[in-house]
Amino acid sequence: MKVRADALRMLGCVRIATVRQMAEVITKDESDGRSYVRRAMKKLAELGLAETNGKAGKHPIWNLTPAGQKALADGNELPLRPKAGTGAKAVEAGFGPHGVAVTDMILAFGGRKHLTDWQVEVNHAIKETGLSFNTDAVLALPTKTSEVRLFELDNGTMSQARLAKEVWDYERYAGHRVWEGARGTIGGTFPFWQRHRYTRSQTFPRLHVVLAGKEEHLLDNRLQALADDVKGIAVAVWVNTLPRLQRGEPWYEIGVDDPDRRRRRYPELAGR
Repeated sequence: MKVRADALRMLGCVRIATVRQMAEVITKDESDGRSYVRRAMKKLAELGLAETNGKAGKHPIWNLTPAGQKALADGNELPLRPKAGTGAKAVEAGFGPHGVAVTDMILAFGGRKHLTDWQVEVNHAIKETGLSFNTDAVLALPTKTSEVRLFELDNGTMSQARLAKEVWDYERYAGHRVWEGARGTIGGTFPFWQRHRYTRSQTFPRLHVVLAGKEEHLLDNRLQALADDVKGIAVAVWVNTLPRLQRGEPWYEIGVDDPDRRRRRYPELAGR
C-alpha cells in the first residue's frame, strides 16, 4: 500500500515517470525495487488511478488519471495546484521522452528530498505584451533572495536559435514593468514579476538550463553555443548537462542578474 501511495504522490508532482524513476525515489538506495513498483503500478491501473500511454525507449511512461488526481486532492496529499494536467496528453502527443528527461533532471537536483516542492509546466505570461511560455519545472525552495528556482530542459530536439530565444524570453518577462499610482498622483513603475508573481523575492529567480538528449561531447558544444547566444543577458542563468548534473558536477554561470541593465533595455511605461 505504501508503494502505491508514494507512486501516486510522485506522479502528482512530476506528472510523468517510468518505473525506474519511481523506484529511485520510493525504494531504499541499496535496493533496485523496480519489481515492487511494477506490481504497485499494475494495481493502480486496475483501480483506474494511473495509466500508461506511451514509452521512453522500451520503458512504459506512467501518469495519473483524473481519478488518481482527485484521490490525491481528496486526501490532501499535495498542495493545491489549479489546472494541473495529468500528463496523458503530453505523452500521447509524443512529448513523453521530454517529460521523462524533466523527471530525471528533478531527481538529479535532489528531487527525492523535496519532491512535493516541485511543479512542472508552469505558465509565465504577460497579457499586455502577448508574452507566454511554460517553464519545464519550478522548485519552491527559497533562497535568501528568491522564493523559487526556474528550470528549463532541452532534450536535444530544438534548434540552437529556438533554445536561445526561450532563454531570452525570461529576460523579456523580467524586464516588463507596470505602472501603479492613484489617479491624480505621480505614481511609478515596478517590475511585473515582483508585483504579480514572485512577490516574496528580492531578485528575479535564477534560471537553470539543463541540456540532455545527445552524446556528452555534443552537449558540451551546445552548452558553449548557448553561452555565446545569451551573452550579456540581464537575468541570472546557470547551465549544465544532465550527465554532469547526475554526477554532481558544478553549474556554469552564463548570465548575471542586472536590474539596472534590464530597466535600460525595457523603458518605463508612461504614467496615466
